Amino acid sequence: MAMALSSLQVLLFSLLLAASAMAFPAQQPAMGRVRWQVDRINRRGPSLGLVMSYVDEDTALQASGYFTPWRVLPFVDLYGRRFHIGSIRGVNVIYALTGQRRLNAAVTVQTLIDVFSMSGIVHYGTAGSSNDSMSFGDVSVPKLVAYTGAWTWKKFKSPKESSTELSFGEYNTPNGDSAWFKIAEQLKVKLERCNDTFCLPTTPQVVYGLKGASADMFLDNAEYRKFLFREFRVSTVDEESAAVVMTTTSPGVPVIVFRGVSDLAGNMVVNKPDEPGIY
Repeated sequence: MAMALSSLQVLLFSLLLAASAMAFPAQQPAMGRVRWQVDRINRRGPSLGLVMSYVDEDTALQASGYFTPWRVLPFVDLYGRRFHIGSIRGVNVIYALTGQRRLNAAVTVQTLIDVFSMSGIVHYGTAGSSNDSMSFGDVSVPKLVAYTGAWTWKKFKSPKESSTELSFGEYNTPNGDSAWFKIAEQLKVKLERCNDTFCLPTTPQVVYGLKGASADMFLDNAEYRKFLFREFRVSTVDEESAAVVMTTTSPGVPVIVFRGVSDLAGNMVVNKPDEPGIY
């Protein structure tokens, strides 16, 4: 038995060596090309990273005309994602579509800060509102963001005790009063109430300093929405912001989040459960 296992190990090891020797030459040119592309991009100097989750948010950026692709190298494909290289009003920018939920957002942001020379990350997108005082179209620039998707559930009708122990202040690292947040507070932005096809009930506002929450689920439950606001004063809910903030703040990369209210969480009427809401 021992000799048979030993022979099997030798055979497997030999096969792995042979497979590696065959695969490496084919991979080398592609790997070298990507390294050259990344090096060429980083020689431009630090870039601002833009990350968004939905295709519609990517489309809005392209349609705005603000983003100018870099003629030398307009994009690079890396780890299954396309990183668009360009500028906005003379500032170097690299933007990428993350896809939905925490894992996709974290992987995309980690790639940006590990591979490229980044001056900071701006994350924007839509969110559900858990604060009844916020209206469709309002934009939240949260001061604090938490992950609220993992809970230890108690047995039905178990004795009541304090189970909502999340304290935003205890996890506020770094301090929410970042330089970028302070700059954002000073911006004078006037949002439009109507576009070519639709008018909002009221003129939207930019609101600073609220709390946001993320979880790997599309929140379509009114009672859970009310719970988040009642217990934690969470005003917006999404699936990515907490991952973006955690990934950037760990190595000390500046970050700021903008989330536009697209629906009242748990009050979906027109849209399907897997759609982001009313834009």
